[in-house]
Order: sequence, then C-alpha cells, then structure tokens
Amino acid sequence: MADFDIAVIGGGINGTGIARDAAGRGLRVVLVEQNDLASGTSSASSKLIHGGLRYLEHGEFRLVRAALAEREILLRAAPHLIRPLRFVLPVNPDGRSAWLLRLGLLLYDWIGRREILPGTRELDLSTDEAGHPLRNIFLKAYEYSDCFADDARLVALNAVDAAERSAVIRTRTRCVRAERSDSWRLVLNARGQRDVITARVLVNAAGAWVETVADRVLRQPLQAHLRLDKGSHIVVRKLYDHDRAYILQAADRRVVFAIPFQRDFTLIGTTDRSFSGSPAAATPAADEIDYLCSVANGYFRAAISAADVVWAYAGVRSLYDDGAGKPQDIGRDYTLMLDERAGEAPLLTVYGGKITTSRRLAEDALQRLAHFFPPLQPWTRTSPLPGGDFAYDGIEALIERTLRRWPFLTDAHARRLVRAYGTRVETVLGDASQLDDLGQRFGADLTAAEVRYLMQKEWAQTADDVLWRRSKLGLRISPAQRQTLERFMA
Repeated sequence: MADFDIAVIGGGINGTGIARDAAGRGLRVVLVEQNDLASGTSSASSKLIHGGLRYLEHGEFRLVRAALAEREILLRAAPHLIRPLRFVLPVNPDGRSAWLLRLGLLLYDWIGRREILPGTRELDLSTDEAGHPLRNIFLKAYEYSDCFADDARLVALNAVDAAERSAVIRTRTRCVRAERSDSWRLVLNARGQRDVITARVLVNAAGAWVETVADRVLRQPLQAHLRLDKGSHIVVRKLYDHDRAYILQAADRRVVFAIPFQRDFTLIGTTDRSFSGSPAAATPAADEIDYLCSVANGYFRAAISAADVVWAYAGVRSLYDDGAGKPQDIGRDYTLMLDERAGEAPLLTVYGGKITTSRRLAEDALQRLAHFFPPLQPWTRTSPLPGGDFAYDGIEALIERTLRRWPFLTDAHARRLVRAYGTRVETVLGDASQLDDLGQRFGADLTAAEVRYLMQKEWAQTADDVLWRRSKLGLRISPAQRQTLERFMA
C-alpha cells in the first residue's frame, strides 16, 4: 500500500490549494516544496482577487465569469486577508473611448454575480477626491469593484488548513526523482537528508518550474507547451491619501494598476514580457521599472522615477501555450492535463492559473482524479481559511475586540495582526498583558511571540520567510534589525 493517496509537487497557491482540498476529503496527502511556501510567483503577484477586466477584450468570457464568481467566495473564506477595493478608471482621451469602457464595465457587473461588492458608477474628477492626485487633463472616470489580497499569506493558510486536516507539508524539500509503476516512488532530498515515499497519484503543480520537474524529475516531456511570462512590480512612497486603487491605460493598450499598499506605499504593476531561464533568477529590468514609472507619470501629478522605488519584484507566470503572439494576449485560464496509462499510476499536470481561481482549480483537479478514489464531496466553497471564521464585513469589529483584549497594542499593530491572523490573533498574543510579554522586539512592531508562531505553525525558517512572505515588514526593517531577527531564528 502506498504511503499517500496524493503527492503534490509545488508549494504555491495551486499546490497548497489542491493539498487542502484533498486533505479535507479525507485523502492522505503530502506536499513537497523545494523552497519556502509561496517563494515563487505566488508571492510576486499584483495581489488582486479580480475577474480581469482587460481579459474581456480578448474574449475570455468563461475565465472572467469564473473568476468573478470566486471573488465573493474567497472574500467570505478569508475576510482577514481579502478586502473589497474600489478601482478608479480615468477616461484617457488617447485611450479607449468612454462608451467602450462603460460597456465593458456594464458587462463586468452583469456577469459578476455580485451580492456584496457594489457596482460601477461614474465619477466627476473635478469634484471627487479621486481626481485630486491626477493631472488636470483627466475629467471623468468610472469606479468599479474588485478585491485586494495578501497573496503569500493565502498560500500559507491553505497549507495550514491542509496540515490541520492531516496533510504532510514538507518545505525546503526537493523531489529529485519520481519513478512510475503502479504507484509513484518519490526520492526526496531535504538539506542533504534522503527520503523515499510512495503515492497513488502525483500532481505536478510546480508553477514556473512545471517543465523543469517534468524534464529532470519525471524524465518525460510535458503533454503541452508551456510559456513563461514575467510580470514586474514596483513599490513607491504613497502617491495619494485615499483608499481606492487606479487602473491606468498605457499607450501600448496595456493596463497598469496603482494600489494602496501597506499603509504608507503605492504598489504599481504589472508588465508582460516573455521569459526564459531559471524562474528563481527573475528580477525587474531597468526598462520595466522605467515603463511603470512612465505610465504612472502620465496620470499622477507627483512624478516618480527609479530613484523613488523602495522595492521591486518580479514573478514568472507559467501559461498554457495557446499560440498567441504577444505575452499579454496569452490566455490566463488554467489547464489540467491528466496522464493515465494502463497499469501505471496517474500524473496530473497543472498549467497556468491565477490566485483568484485557485480554489476552483483545486476543486477541478480533484474532480479530474475522482475516479481513482471513493466518492468524495467538494467542501471548500463554504469553508473559511484559518482565522477567517468571522463575517466578511467584520474586520473592524475584530480589530476593536483585539484592542479591548490587549489594550497595550497600538491601533496600527492590532490592525496588522488581525489582517494577518484573523481570529487566530488570540493564539499569537496568548495571555500577554503588556508588550514586554510578547518578548524581544525586532522593529516595525514585530515581536518574538509572532516570530515563534510563524516558525511553529507556518513553516517560517528564515528572516525572508517572515519579512517578505508571512508579512511585508521588510519594507520597514533596517539591515541591523534583520540581522537580529536572523540570529533569533537561528
């Protein structure tokens, strides 16, 4: 008998989502990730839960409809990590016409199945606050709804939920060989320690590394072609004071987002560029940074340049190659390829996908594998992620409750903790009655109690795990404070 029913390679949003769904159906699951959870593309996204307004131009109505249906499901499942966000779309005289934008937004609202999120409205930028940061050539805009998400924490909490349902999560463990017979025999290497496990089904959900896994680990070519596409983002000091985001039409007919980020910053992205080489080496190129600054400068009064960038990151999307010529024209929908052979264990390969559709992708993956297991019912549509067991609009009430229970916290500290941990803030803070009870302080309100929680419950092992994936406190921590944190974690 195999050790596991399902083995998943890849600790991004797709891999952890599949592991969570499978474990919740009672299957024996192991997930193997060569680095930290969300160490690849899943922490380098635009951090949006959205239908993809621009995908309507490419006729991807099925993808947009499916993604829009997921927005409110995910908002209810993780109201601490996901929040509604209004987007301001200025009408640009040199871009798409006002009537075309309005038509697209009407369609977006119509297929969006909204119960929570408000619909589109027209703005007069000469009087609305959203017009104040913009150059005075912009007179009119439309405002619509999508959601903002903490992408890397979504990955971590999918893994936490999977583990609490008995899945085995093995980070910093590389699968070096997979041998196929009536079951899969996986040879693992964790920091020089060799291990062998067996599984009835193997899922290759390695994202941008899916082809590398196929070539080097499985030693069989992919059934379909893969295209890699790099998207870069920059973070600058905040360009405006209100809490809405902007969607900006660029001269090349792409769109760029400008999003309020971490209270004091603005996140700007993204680019689309074909990529080759190791995804781990992807970084924003100088001309990509200049491009994003240029698009922003075309709209905002406050001009920015590369010198104003406090953080830049790039992620590599793995896309099913549908033959499109330009990277921005490649379909963003996911594709699941099931390789079944008589007398041999099955292999499921995941191409593409978005954070927005990750829950649905996992559900579809288990449906594709359903005939290998007893009848098992889908369950994730109505089940919250860890810490998300409160009302979708209850975040402020939870913050107030946290401040009453731990009155030594500042409002900003309590807000950050609740946004990260939801109701599990109680586990992080425990019986502390004063700030000193939380132990050593590393700067930016990060305490030893929180770090210990992340190490014990969320597989954090390094300063980067804590500062850039379990949080974004890397934006506020000095090099000396980081070294102190590294010594503590070691």
